Amino acid sequence: MQKKVFSAIVILALLTSAAFSLQVSSVVSANLEGSIPALSMPIEHVNYTITRINGTLWAKIDGNYPIYIQNQSVFNGDLPMVYPMPPGTTNIHVTLGDQELIWSNYTQSYPDALHHTAIGDWWMIYSVLRNVSDFFVLKIHYEHPLEMVNGSYMFLYDLNISPYLSPQSTNSTAYFTVHIETNTTSLRAYTTETDTKWNPINYTTTTEGSTNFVEIQMHSEYDIPLQGDLVVVFSDAEQVLELSTWIIPVFVDVVLIGLLLYVNRKTILSALSSRKTAKTEFSFAFLSWCFLICVGPAGYFL
Repeated sequence: MQKKVFSAIVILALLTSAAFSLQVSSVVSANLEGSIPALSMPIEHVNYTITRINGTLWAKIDGNYPIYIQNQSVFNGDLPMVYPMPPGTTNIHVTLGDQELIWSNYTQSYPDALHHTAIGDWWMIYSVLRNVSDFFVLKIHYEHPLEMVNGSYMFLYDLNISPYLSPQSTNSTAYFTVHIETNTTSLRAYTTETDTKWNPINYTTTTEGSTNFVEIQMHSEYDIPLQGDLVVVFSDAEQVLELSTWIIPVFVDVVLIGLLLYVNRKTILSALSSRKTAKTEFSFAFLSWCFLICVGPAGYFL
């Protein structure tokens, strides 16, 4: 049944370079009389805010997409769409102009409807843009926890701009601004030519107070191989610091216990061979070890 449904879907275009494709069912396509609107998007602005929520890093995304319809004369004004979402996404808002649109979980209705990315398959939402003109601005907000791979955090922005490029609209530029509200180290940015081939991309950073700003641009041109999606990878400096505050005290305690064992080695041997003659010394050594193990680490946080 699902295969029949998908065979009836006509791909119109991508409404944003976040790879959300416009798809129309057989009923809607009949209303369109077979017409497919040509879309263009010379620029797009995507703002990320990386913040800590209950000890976990989250990304809050605000995408701003100014879109032009080039053959408005053959289009009836309603534009159905699907848009991919990372795992765990919440607080989703789709806005056309000043009107917030209703959306539904497309993948829940059609489990095979998944969008593939270099870091996994994403689920999709469905909505319809009503009465769009030859120019409109679409805004999409969503939030999701960052993925952690091999001890590093990462997030991906799915940039599929090819349906917007044509001889009439030959280029498009995506402007990314990432606000990072936590201390980070080893920040890298890549474009994903394939799932396994990632190419480093340049970026600029500035700091205002406790917030770091990362600026990235991705320029795409018609008939030139596209760069793929954007992936940003970094380490959480606060998490590394938190880990070190536990590792260092434990390491010091291990060293102290080792020294105590070495100094009291004769007492221990005597206690093992003659409990009567070394009972007092052994008890003192045992209590000292317990004190170091139980109280020692806590002393570093007092």
